[in-house]
Amino acid sequence: MSRQRKRLAFCPHPQSGESPIQVFGNTRGLKASQVKQLDRLFQRRLPADRLVSNEFARQLSEISNGIRRQVGVLADRRGDVQHVMVGDARAIELPDWGRLRAGRGRLRGLRCIHTHLAGEGLSRDDLTDLAVLRLDAMVSIGVLEDGLPGLAHTAFLAPANDAHRATELLKPCHPAELDTDFAAYIRDLENELARVTGAHEIAGQERALLVSVSSGRDRETLEVHLDELKELARTAGVEVADIITQNRNKPDPKTVVGAGKLSDLVIRCFQQDINLVIFDQDLEPGQARNLADRMELRVIDRTQLILDIFAQRATTADGKLQVELAQLRYRMPRLAQRADLSLSRLAGGIGGRGPGESRLETDRRRVRERIARLERDLKRLASQRQGRRQRRGRRAVPVL
Repeated sequence: MSRQRKRLAFCPHPQSGESPIQVFGNTRGLKASQVKQLDRLFQRRLPADRLVSNEFARQLSEISNGIRRQVGVLADRRGDVQHVMVGDARAIELPDWGRLRAGRGRLRGLRCIHTHLAGEGLSRDDLTDLAVLRLDAMVSIGVLEDGLPGLAHTAFLAPANDAHRATELLKPCHPAELDTDFAAYIRDLENELARVTGAHEIAGQERALLVSVSSGRDRETLEVHLDELKELARTAGVEVADIITQNRNKPDPKTVVGAGKLSDLVIRCFQQDINLVIFDQDLEPGQARNLADRMELRVIDRTQLILDIFAQRATTADGKLQVELAQLRYRMPRLAQRADLSLSRLAGGIGGRGPGESRLETDRRRVRERIARLERDLKRLASQRQGRRQRRGRRAVPVL
């Protein structure tokens, strides 16, 4: 399973009489009859209480064997096939469903079932996709030489547990023997997640995961930085739920941490109902955007956390203006890369508050105008303070 995903809008299952949703992925070079076979997968419906039926596994395997490419589907909990994907002999790409989001403490509502031509089990990329996309389940079906289905390998995300297991792996078996009550399993899993989420909602605090990537730092320096970050988080009114560190020669240019560690972050946040991730390092605009998109959580860095603390504690007009100006200057390059995001619609909470923030627009021209206005106001306040000092001096008013 490839982690590279192209854009594809999420579409509902086609109704009777409607044309099927277009097959996603590597369809180049396929015959018209092979494309029709793939299209027919949209018309199939899986049992709601089973991960996959033997008949569906056989159809998937025969198609995959015929085109010598991995084939997969994303099916919802009713059993309707929402997406059909085609890869190459070694990997398959998943579509990007854009703004479709899983609710807090909930799974995506989609299971991924795909073939492996070499009959291998679930790959690291499969398990990463399971975690990052919060899928209901990930199933790989081996394809035998005669095109029949081989062993099915299945994984679910695990709730919080003492052994710190990220996933629950079922024993490999033939699809006909895959008799797990899928509907009941998902219901029990989400009930457990809802119980954890409900307990944290009663507490009312935001729960954060602290992340630090040590590039050339010694252990003592790393611990000092993390202790400082914990105190900053507590000062901001955030509960520190967990801490993760990683040693790298240099941060990943896209996501700071590596792919495996990113999967670990997502699973920790999912299991512990964490809704905020705070990085010890300053994040580049692209890194912050990539992390937020892949984790579907608010991601901030140390600088943004400090600015938020200042925003909470600013009481004077001068102080509020200075904090807002600092926040705008910090966010300007990030807003420039998110033209669809309006500051008037930014979420509240840590990393999202600031005096007068709801009046701001994401348009760079208007943000620059706001910055210029704040600078003028600060100069005016400074001039007023200077005038008051001069008047006190002329009147010989004692200064304490």
